[in-house]
Amino acid sequence: MPRSVNSVAKRARRKRVLKQAKGYFGRRKNVWTVAKNAVDKAMSYAYRDRRNKKRTFRALWITRINAGARLHGMSYSQFMGKVKANNIELNRKVLADLAMNNPEAFKAIVEKVK
Repeated sequence: MPRSVNSVAKRARRKRVLKQAKGYFGRRKNVWTVAKNAVDKAMSYAYRDRRNKKRTFRALWITRINAGARLHGMSYSQFMGKVKANNIELNRKVLADLAMNNPEAFKAIVEKVK
């Protein structure tokens, strides 16, 4: 007796993967085995980089705060230490935005913590 296979599910699974591979270069977009490997790799990169994005943005905010603080004669670590000591509850994202887009407000914060 021939073996029973679920061709409907198999086709649906392949269609789903090939749809995710749309836009890839060469055989990665239309050959099942190549596309499956490419999509698996892309998904693992996406999972990893959703976490790395948080680190990257924090580093960017620290760089911007440091640049803004140094314009007023302080280092980043001195500035953040004084911000915490004065109970100013602004996070790095907000401080970086102020340092870049609203220098007057950032200067006021620096003057308050000095």
